[in-house]
Amino acid sequence: MAWSTREIAELAGTSLRAVRHYHEVGLLEEPERRANGYKQYGVAHLVRLLRIKRLVDLGFSLSQIAAMGDADDHPEEALRALDAELAATIERLQRARVELGLILHQAAPTDLPPELGSAAAATPMTKTDRSFLVVISRVLGPQGMKAYVDMLQSTSVEQSSSEFDDLPADADEPTRQAVAEGLAEVTRTLYEEHPGLLELDADAPGGSRHAWTTAGKALIDLYNPAQLDVLRRVHHLVHGT
Repeated sequence: MAWSTREIAELAGTSLRAVRHYHEVGLLEEPERRANGYKQYGVAHLVRLLRIKRLVDLGFSLSQIAAMGDADDHPEEALRALDAELAATIERLQRARVELGLILHQAAPTDLPPELGSAAAATPMTKTDRSFLVVISRVLGPQGMKAYVDMLQSTSVEQSSSEFDDLPADADEPTRQAVAEGLAEVTRTLYEEHPGLLELDADAPGGSRHAWTTAGKALIDLYNPAQLDVLRRVHHLVHGT
């Protein structure tokens, strides 16, 4: 007594397409054919097909199953490797769920790392400022990130920041200087309250030069000429250079 392709697929709880694919990739031997040309599967084929299906359901790829061969019905090493992989996946998913919970609870942006996202959600910020924050979050290290988060949570910047945000590209000289002086005063206060801001690039993964070059490119892309001029003036007023 032999089974047809449809019958063995039904017995194994899989599809005709899957059985044919296993033949194509060499996982399942082709059976003998009847005189009428139809395939006839035996018990050995069913056992092999059930094993393939079981391993696929556990999470093994077809290439991994092929590497195991069909002689070992208990591939302990491969099973332990998959178990470790699944454990790591579960841990990653659990961390993702915790992060999702924080994002939902705090209405935090999804384009920022968790530590910055929470601070950004609680800080009035323009779309431009947040875009800049996204960029620098890619070049700061943990120490620099903490200093920036602490700064974001400060209330010192709100008024001068608003004047800077609203500055038109054709702002006149007195207006630019007034905004720069206001921001310079706030900046000095922030440096006193958060000295870590003076070493934002200290642990930048790509190095200090890469961090500041990336930040500079972002500034030029995001802010208008008057705002960039104000930032240069602030730097001169605060650092004297």
